[in-house]
Amino acid sequence: MTAVAPPAATPWRLVLLLGALTAFAPMSIDMYLSSLPSIGRSLNAGPDQTQATLAAFFAGMAIGQFIYGPASDRFGRRGPILFGVGVYFIASVACALAPTIEALITSRFIQALGGCAGAVVARAVVRDRFSHADTARVLSLMTLIMGLAPVLAPQLGGIIQLIAGWRAVFWTLAVFGLAIGVWVALGLSESRSAETEAQARSENPLKAFGALLRMRRLVGYGLAGTLNGAVLFSYISGAPEVIMGTYGHSPLVFNLIFAFNAVGIIGASQINRLLLRRTTPDHVLMRASLASLVFAFLLVGAAWTGWGGQWSVLPLLFLSLSTYGLMGGNTMAGALSVDPKRAGSTSALMGSASFGAGAIASWVSGLLHDGSPRPMAGVMFICLVGSALAIFLIALPKGAAKPDA
Repeated sequence: MTAVAPPAATPWRLVLLLGALTAFAPMSIDMYLSSLPSIGRSLNAGPDQTQATLAAFFAGMAIGQFIYGPASDRFGRRGPILFGVGVYFIASVACALAPTIEALITSRFIQALGGCAGAVVARAVVRDRFSHADTARVLSLMTLIMGLAPVLAPQLGGIIQLIAGWRAVFWTLAVFGLAIGVWVALGLSESRSAETEAQARSENPLKAFGALLRMRRLVGYGLAGTLNGAVLFSYISGAPEVIMGTYGHSPLVFNLIFAFNAVGIIGASQINRLLLRRTTPDHVLMRASLASLVFAFLLVGAAWTGWGGQWSVLPLLFLSLSTYGLMGGNTMAGALSVDPKRAGSTSALMGSASFGAGAIASWVSGLLHDGSPRPMAGVMFICLVGSALAIFLIALPKGAAKPDA
């Protein structure tokens, strides 16, 4: 094992707040998935239109991060978060009141434009305060907190929808956004450095993004993280049809399976945090990438041959997804370590690319849908192959996996 510096003390109140900020996306996605059929019936919309509410959210998350990342470098971390949370609150109310499916799609897009501020700026705040290795550890802790959303949100959303209807789900999200906004206003201090401010004011956002894209290691980490994230989004969009449609499970069982897979990701992220006490983020990343390829290859084999049916596919899906907990934080920490003065722009680039690739992966899985798990499994495997190539050939050429500050 490679020797590493002792971990810094964990500021739990800050970690809890930053973890909550990153939960906007999973809360907004997972909480309403089981309500999609009800939304379709209520607004006289077909499955393709209700699915568009999810795609619109992905698009909003991808586009919005390009705004908030550079803004947080130039104007500070607190202001962009508070502005974004305000937009999220207003859009959540609009979702709850939407009279047509078109209005809901538009409101979901705006909701994502606001909600993405939390995640993109929270990652920059972590890099402001911690070294490369400690950034990976803190991001793993944030995954533990953020990961509660996929576990609890489907159950909570299902209960709310059953008792009060799908509109109440969006009222709940509005209250969630308001509560987080108050917490940020009272509990988050400014962390952007004077060096970051000077760098941001010396260049426009396009120049900053251009400079980042010329950094080989950052591009490698970015591609790896983007394609790894696309695996997760492909699963999120394809899982309802596979689990409830192909395998015929009820919405309740779907929510339980969804939560179980989220627990796998959370557990892996905490294993990652423990591993980082003994080795570097890059070493964990390399080994996790190889493991993900093995699991995804077996998943494709089970999906295409039909061997074992769901009793092979679902466990292999769990194992494939769990590797996200070992890779997500380490790819992000690696990218943020390349140019700390542009942490906000780097976070935006990584987050936007991940959601953009996720939207494409989801669209491809839907386009290839044939009533089986094959398209979802195939897209996941291709994305993980691309992620591994980015790690080993671009981010970490021979001798690059060394500890750094």
